[in-house]
Amino acid sequence: MSGRAQLMWDEAVTGYDFGPDHPMDPVRLALTRDLVSAFGLDKGPGSGAEELEVVSAKPAGESTLRLVHREDYVEAVKAASGDPGAADGSYGLGTMDDPAFAGMHEVSALIAGQSVGAAEAVWRGDALHAVNFSGGLHHAMPGGASGFCIYNDASLAIARLLELGAERVAYIDVDVHHGDGVQAAFWEDPRVLTISLHEHPRTLFPQTGWPEETGAESAQGSAVNVALPAGTGDAGWLRAFHAVVPEVIDDFRPQVLVTQHGADTHFEDPLAHLAVSLDAQRAVQVACHDLAHEYADGRWVALGGGGYAVVEVVPRSWTHLVAIAAGRPIEPEAMIPEEWRQTVFARTRQLAPARMTDGRWPVAWADWEAGYDPADRLDQAVLATRRAVFPLRGLLP
Repeated sequence: MSGRAQLMWDEAVTGYDFGPDHPMDPVRLALTRDLVSAFGLDKGPGSGAEELEVVSAKPAGESTLRLVHREDYVEAVKAASGDPGAADGSYGLGTMDDPAFAGMHEVSALIAGQSVGAAEAVWRGDALHAVNFSGGLHHAMPGGASGFCIYNDASLAIARLLELGAERVAYIDVDVHHGDGVQAAFWEDPRVLTISLHEHPRTLFPQTGWPEETGAESAQGSAVNVALPAGTGDAGWLRAFHAVVPEVIDDFRPQVLVTQHGADTHFEDPLAHLAVSLDAQRAVQVACHDLAHEYADGRWVALGGGGYAVVEVVPRSWTHLVAIAAGRPIEPEAMIPEEWRQTVFARTRQLAPARMTDGRWPVAWADWEAGYDPADRLDQAVLATRRAVFPLRGLLP
């Protein structure tokens, strides 16, 4: 297998633009790509086993889109793409969350194509790791748009892996919002393990992702949901991740790991209520990389997702992700190149951060095996997940 890592990128993905007042500003993608370049991650061989190759995949065609999405929905997206004013609201199009815009089908299919291309490259051995930070659009359903997501590229990447012969694919979603679209796509499929850590559905869209959601009768224990209390910070977030994810992954033994790294868990994100730092996000990225190597022969497809602090947080978080995949991790204390900070100010009139850390490195958390407090809200959330899912997998809660 090649040691090369791939960054899936096409400048045209920045056309995924719901308008000037929408929180999902595509500048976050452009600034991330610029920061990757400013650190020279795309300019030479890595110091380790990996090396970063920037690749553009073709848009997902209709037969690929139909691996997950209904034909009538794809046709509705195409119609709204050609005439945004006639968007069919019954498909979730033309809403406040998902306004229709010209070219919507084409750019959504392009983003999906990058994730599908990443999956193909990793499965076929053309790359060990592949990153598509423009992807991770995990709310789109088979028959409708939802939560800023038109086509569910994460589900499409997994569906393509299954089509190519994968028998066990694990999906880990650490976006602040529940990965509901991916869970729905594979609810009845025991070949796919979906794990989502997210803010509790009582306090955040999409109001799903309860620990009791464990998969259909044919796939009991294949859906794992950790619903975290609002206000959860670094120590609790990392404690919850390590108290659930490694044990379930160890039991499932995936052949490929697909991960979604929405940056909206951050304490500065305007749309949610967790209090996670950039440093903890980086720690989970490293953990996902390590899980891929421990259980899936290194096969790792890493996606972006949410994240609405588009200058302060998203570019730094996803540049860390790219660097980890490329075998050239950036030290948290590293200074950010001045050229990038000038670019940020020129484009946004905002002051860019100076370092690749929030000052919380190294992050600390208490291991679950050391004991738990049944009166603690975070520990209650972890216990709820372990009690709901672990016995279904033959594991002790």
